Parts: sequence; C-alpha cells; structure tokens
Amino acid sequence: MCGRYTSTRSPEDLTQLFRVTDWRPEEALAPSWNVAPTDEVYAILERAGRGDDDEVRRRLRAVRWGLVPSWAKDPKVGARMINARVETVHEKPAYRRAFAKRRCLLPADGFYEWEPIKDEATGKVRKQPYFITPSDGQVMAMAGLYEYWRNPDVASADDPDAWLTTCTIITTEATDAAGRVHPRMPLALTPDHYDTWLDPRHQDTDDLRALLTRPADGLLTVRPVSTAVNNVRNNGAHLLDAPS
Repeated sequence: MCGRYTSTRSPEDLTQLFRVTDWRPEEALAPSWNVAPTDEVYAILERAGRGDDDEVRRRLRAVRWGLVPSWAKDPKVGARMINARVETVHEKPAYRRAFAKRRCLLPADGFYEWEPIKDEATGKVRKQPYFITPSDGQVMAMAGLYEYWRNPDVASADDPDAWLTTCTIITTEATDAAGRVHPRMPLALTPDHYDTWLDPRHQDTDDLRALLTRPADGLLTVRPVSTAVNNVRNNGAHLLDAPS
C-alpha cells in the first residue's frame, strides 16, 4: 500500500508542470513531508464547470485523501480507502464508477514504506522507514480517483459544506527497488498519458489500465530515513535525514 508520501511543490509549479488552467488560490496547501490519510492533498483533474460554464478544464484542487463513495452512510469510511488495487479497481463497487469517469493525478516527490528490522541486541522488532523517490528528482504523478460525497446534514446543495471531495491512490505489486521494502507501490503516469487519463470522456477501462506504469519506470532511489516520520504529527524536511 501507499500510506504516506511527500508533497512539497508549490501550486504555481504544479499548474505549470501539469498545464492546469483553473485553480483557486484560497485552496493553497502548505508543503508537507508527511502526508497522511485524511489530509488535504493536491489533485489534478478535468471537469466541466457548473451552470453556463460547461467547458472541461484541467483543474488543481485540494481534496481529502481517503475515498468516500457517493453512497456511503458515513464519511469515516474514507480512512480505510486510501488505496485501490489496480487488479480490481475497475470492478469494485466503491471504485468502478470513479475509475470510469473521475480520475485524477496526485503529485508527489516520493513515498514512504516501512520494513520490520530485528534488533539483534534486544530481539525487538522496529519499523524502519524508507523514502522512495524517482532517481532523476522529477515529480511523481500518482494515478488516483476522486469522488463527491453529499453531506445529508446540510440542506442546500449550493452550500460549500454540502460536498466532500475525496481521493484514493491506485497501487500495484512492487517488482523493482521498492519491492524489497514493501510488496505494493503506487502507480504513476508519464506526461504523454496525462491527457487520456484525465479526460472524463475516455471510459474504456482496458485502455485506461494500460496507461498505468511504475513510478519513474522503475528508476527509483530507496534510502532509509529518520524514524521521526513514524509519527504523523511530525513534519519538515528533516524527516528525510538519514537515521541516526
């Protein structure tokens, strides 16, 4: 699975990198070296406007990590739906409609995974975090899905609080450098596939699944980092320091 990642690029950088035409400055997020489930994260998506504005535009939005299906009774289910397996994402009731119509890109600098390590002196097992990132330092465009959930406690659908927008990361079996740390990893897209993936009018599930690749085509750097990242309350560039 992918349970933590880093996202430190500014919205100005992301709008340029992904050719975004619509974003809201009031949704700007602080850089994070410890993005955790239920956090607000950046998502690049394509969607038509409301009312008279029916043009499909590429948008940068702040959404909550942990997908809440439209039919969910309680938004708390999102905390358990941070990842969707590529093997079944087009079939599972919670994801199949979003896979057909509501796909997004979730930009990241890299992601974390943990490896159990036994202390030979004490016999205790501790979890050593590793940071996995493209070797060339380029942004990772993790493949994701997004969904809208209507809050029944808010009477007016025009009230911003009436809607919750959430997302999930699509994962696959790890077969490269990341695989020695954890068996699953996020999928990514290359720039030449952004347009097709984001286009809500493209709904051929076989074609869409064929677009998904390993981050950086498997050219990843894996290195141990500070155990401070184990605590979701910790944040800052120091989390990427080598373990002491």
